[in-house]
Amino acid sequence: MSTYLFIGASSAMAQATCQQLISTGHRVIGVSRSEVNGYSDLLIAAEYSLDQLPEITEKLDGLVYFPGTINLKPFHRYKQEEVMNDLTVNVLGAFQSIQKYLPNLKQGSNPSIVLFSSVAASTGMTFHSSIAMAKGAIEGLTRSLAAEFAPTIRVNAIAPSLTNTPLGEKFLSTPEKMEASAQRNPMKMVGTTADLSNSIEFLLSEKSAWITGQILHVDGGMGTLRG
Repeated sequence: MSTYLFIGASSAMAQATCQQLISTGHRVIGVSRSEVNGYSDLLIAAEYSLDQLPEITEKLDGLVYFPGTINLKPFHRYKQEEVMNDLTVNVLGAFQSIQKYLPNLKQGSNPSIVLFSSVAASTGMTFHSSIAMAKGAIEGLTRSLAAEFAPTIRVNAIAPSLTNTPLGEKFLSTPEKMEASAQRNPMKMVGTTADLSNSIEFLLSEKSAWITGQILHVDGGMGTLRG
């Protein structure tokens, strides 16, 4: 049995992955700003920062950082506070969470860290400048930490395209929007929480023991294929 820590435990992706891991005998500790069911243990954190994250004394075999944002608009309309919020939620929160629980991960068995990037970090998309900047930083952090922590701790990131989760709900809120998004994807599909939870489970498991420093594109080919 492995013990995993999920930061942002209330997200749909986190809950789906938690159910998969617990069903196969693992333990999942959730850190969340709000109450959520289904975790082996739930720890409430007011904010994701070093002075707000709860203390954990036990060893961890993996950490997944789920919090993210989708704030799309023309470049000239972004306000500095919006850009800073994207950077704080996506990048600084991940940085602080890893720094906080690094001693616990060092005690784990083949520990693994999983972060989230976006297809927008590697593919130029209009109205994505703020989130692309934040997720580009996540990809740099992934590779840097993978080099620094090897061979003890593996670090990888998942880069999805638009996925049918509450975070992307406003872009998929009608059948017409769902169909339009599916048609833009090479696979003619919109991603699901299962697509992402399967990838997270793989990167946490021993099946990916020789994989680190990688950006796994779970995007239906959106980032690399053109029709």
